[in-house]
Amino acid sequence: MTDERPVLVVTEADDLTADMVIAELGRRNVPVTRFNPADIGSALTVSARFGSCPAPVGGQLRTPSRTVDLTHVRSVYWRRPVWPTFDHLGADEARFASAQVRYGLGGVLYALDGPLWVNHPLRNAAADYKPAQLAVAQRLGLAVPPTLVTNDPDEARAFIDNHGQVLFKILRWTPCRRDGVPVTGWADPVTAEEIDASVALVPHLFQAVVDKAADLRVLVVGGEVFAVRIESGLLDWRKDYSALSYRVVNLPSRTEKALLAYLDHFGLASGSFDLAVDRAGDLWWLELNPNGQWGWLEEATGLAMSAAFATLLTEGAAP
Repeated sequence: MTDERPVLVVTEADDLTADMVIAELGRRNVPVTRFNPADIGSALTVSARFGSCPAPVGGQLRTPSRTVDLTHVRSVYWRRPVWPTFDHLGADEARFASAQVRYGLGGVLYALDGPLWVNHPLRNAAADYKPAQLAVAQRLGLAVPPTLVTNDPDEARAFIDNHGQVLFKILRWTPCRRDGVPVTGWADPVTAEEIDASVALVPHLFQAVVDKAADLRVLVVGGEVFAVRIESGLLDWRKDYSALSYRVVNLPSRTEKALLAYLDHFGLASGSFDLAVDRAGDLWWLELNPNGQWGWLEEATGLAMSAAFATLLTEGAAP
């Protein structure tokens, strides 16, 4: 019997990574409904009922080309959704309207109890706090570089003096412009002399530099693990993709088990991990992106990442 339940793909209009997964689902004849929360209005409507139907949540979600019965959703791929900003409204009205969409549309989707989420946005959010990531990684036996989170300038200077080479990392990427130019949060070296009173305004993350030979980007999809060694010679390889070379590698069993346990801890079905390889070949934890990019790695290495996502989403139930 053919399973006609759709996979919901929630993402922005231009998302090549989502396109790869949708194409794979299409090859398997799995129905897909794709939408973006920013389309709310004529391009996206939702009607949900509670208390007056056999299921806890009943109703429909409609796009210009699809109508989805909310009681028959197979899985939800929560990729890169954009929430509406209502720029045509005044500031207060726009803020009010945006909140209604987040807690209305978002609340209806979060209330769906049957589908597998990859990943549930509330679990993504819980896993996105870097101090929590560092603590969980260490508890699971992963090597964590010495790290300080502080808004005390004296503590920051002492940490840098103690460890010599230290990076400053942002705690959360946030859209920001300085003099009209977008600011990108690279991992950048910092010296004690650069620490001033402004550090006291907000917490900052400082981390001792790992004497790297290379980086690893590890994508975990359900129980499948894809590890790619990235050679660059750069402190932060994201600064120049043209300088990168790639090699598929196998992780040590204990590291693979730790990363799977890490996702289990946060209730995630997938995640992109960044690790550093030092000169002795030892691995160091850097961070998890619960919803990281991986499409370019599939193109560069031929790893069947999109197929793994399609398989996970097709299962339609938590493993």
